[in-house]
Amino acid sequence: MSPEHRAETEPHRPPPYLSSILADALRESTERRLLDLIREGPVPHHLGLIMDGNRRFAQSHGLIIEEGHLKGKEKLEELLNWCLEVGVRILTVYALSTENLNRPAEEVSQLMDLFADAFRDIARDPRVHKHRIHVAAIGNRAVLRADVVEAIDLAEESTKDYSDYFYNVAIAYGGREEIVQAIRRLAEQVAAGTLRPEDIDDRKVSENLYTANLPDPDLVLRTSGEERISNFLLWQVAYSELYFSDVLWPGLTKTDFLRALRAFQLRRRNFGK
Repeated sequence: MSPEHRAETEPHRPPPYLSSILADALRESTERRLLDLIREGPVPHHLGLIMDGNRRFAQSHGLIIEEGHLKGKEKLEELLNWCLEVGVRILTVYALSTENLNRPAEEVSQLMDLFADAFRDIARDPRVHKHRIHVAAIGNRAVLRADVVEAIDLAEESTKDYSDYFYNVAIAYGGREEIVQAIRRLAEQVAAGTLRPEDIDDRKVSENLYTANLPDPDLVLRTSGEERISNFLLWQVAYSELYFSDVLWPGLTKTDFLRALRAFQLRRRNFGK
């Protein structure tokens, strides 16, 4: 086939730069449409987030694991903006589980460096102070490195008087351990004579959890395609809506996030009734 004939028969493909422009326009149009729909309905008051896929993202993009975790940190900073834009008032993110501490020592050390930097960044983030975001870490601080605990203390101290928004970071956290600690506190109160066993109910248990002063999550979003809770807020998510995204965490887009919120709005919540 001659070059002239081939040019006549092959479909015309737009140049790469034009394809990129068209893709960006389509994405922006989709985001605007989803935002308009979401603003007409109820937005999750409390969003739980299981950020899964940093290591697989790094592997699939030819990066080292440390770079994958850094990309994940950057994505979380983006998502905080998205939450502020749509009006999510409480965000609780699963940053480090107790099981994650069993990873190779070098990776755990790199994560500790990342967390120390992240909490120090939070303490001086203009968004945090502009929107009066109360920052808290939930989990077993006793197993964290000293500089991470110092950075957490700095972030919490600098935001302790804020209450417009709440940003909770679950670090060295395990849902079962949290429940066990709540049971111990209740047992101590019974032993001290300040609480009768027959007065222990779900409200009393909730009051002794890390999230004692917060409502339970309305929606839990997990990335990476895995469909499990992985020991995250086991007590609190009893009636939460769950949304699982196939996208690896650092690759999550604003459109993916908005689709999760829209899916939440289209569900009917019965709370076991």
